[in-house]
Amino acid sequence: MFLKASNSIIYYLTKWIFIALIIGSITGAVGAFFLNSLYQCSTFREEYFNIILLLPLAGLCIGGVYHYFGKTSNKGNNLIFETYYNTLEAPRIPFRMLPFVLFGTLATHLFGGSAGREGTAVQIGATLAEQCSRFFKFTFTDRKTLLQMGIAAGFSAVFGTPLAATFFALEVVYVGQIYLKNALPCLLVALIADKFCLYFGGTHGHYIVDHIPDFEALQLFYSLCAGVCFGGASLLFSSLKKYFTLLFKKYISFPPLRPFVGGCVLAIIIFTMGGTRHIGLGLPVIESAFYAPMYSYDFLVKIILTAFTLGAGFKGGEVTPLFFIGATLGNVLALIFPLPMSLLAAMGFIAVFAGATHTPIACLIMGIELFGIETGKYIAIAAVIAYLVSGKKGVYSAQKNELPKF
Repeated sequence: MFLKASNSIIYYLTKWIFIALIIGSITGAVGAFFLNSLYQCSTFREEYFNIILLLPLAGLCIGGVYHYFGKTSNKGNNLIFETYYNTLEAPRIPFRMLPFVLFGTLATHLFGGSAGREGTAVQIGATLAEQCSRFFKFTFTDRKTLLQMGIAAGFSAVFGTPLAATFFALEVVYVGQIYLKNALPCLLVALIADKFCLYFGGTHGHYIVDHIPDFEALQLFYSLCAGVCFGGASLLFSSLKKYFTLLFKKYISFPPLRPFVGGCVLAIIIFTMGGTRHIGLGLPVIESAFYAPMYSYDFLVKIILTAFTLGAGFKGGEVTPLFFIGATLGNVLALIFPLPMSLLAAMGFIAVFAGATHTPIACLIMGIELFGIETGKYIAIAAVIAYLVSGKKGVYSAQKNELPKF
């Protein structure tokens, strides 16, 4: 019996290490290309501001490609969730999703849309993972494991947080439930994807929390109050994204015209504002939020522009804009709550993300990876409270959320 158990363990480890090497290495390499391309697109847009005039045309092209050639790819992250929940009947994730979402996201950023990168990375990882099931003999249960590995690999590659990526993949598919059976494959692929992304030139942001006060009763109260604010921002973002999506579908029946019209509106708004502070990833603003005062309206403008961009049909993720929203809101809350600006920015960075994606555990781990274990108590309180007050539905409409939060 001992020999049989040993052989099973060896087979299990060999199988998933081999698969993790395939998925992790390719996803990491593609992730590095994606990150470097995003940097180039953002740099070019900042240098040639008038390129934003072409945003409607870019939207029309993105919408047209997805409408005529995308098929199920247009569902984006929701297709991953649907495939995971119903592996027997759901259509396979087509390989075309990878180039479509990759170049669609790059076009969105190049021409001035406000979007992120996590959704793109997750779709890249899940698409590559799904292709493995075409070449190897896998059970339906194994296909679920593969999809979670793809999510972990993509997330880890773009954010450089393999532990958080592992728990994000485990936590995001079922709100309130984590099945640890797939923890090892997800961790292996996340570590490999991160290393390969770095090897091929991918880079990640670094943030410094310069002062962390002792955690006492008063600090607990301030953290609770801040968490409510962050959860409110998460709820507003999720609600606005859903509202704009339904609005475009209701009044514009031809899908390619939705991002075209949305692009026209965005171009007018951006030119009226006279700058690019609130479009794209907003990484310079996120970094500044940890040490310099922000405008009181930064987080609100980013919520509206990102929800509108994605609701209109442009491509990209939600998470980096959520970082922007949380960090700038936390920065402003330093005027109300007597906590260090950098600490509140870090708390918001994580908590708004936790509330919008309903993944508080993964977000807590991400906060520790990015900001250090000393911030853990503050981030944990803010993230859990934000999750509790952020509503039943988050940014992923197909995400299962069947358990009550409280």
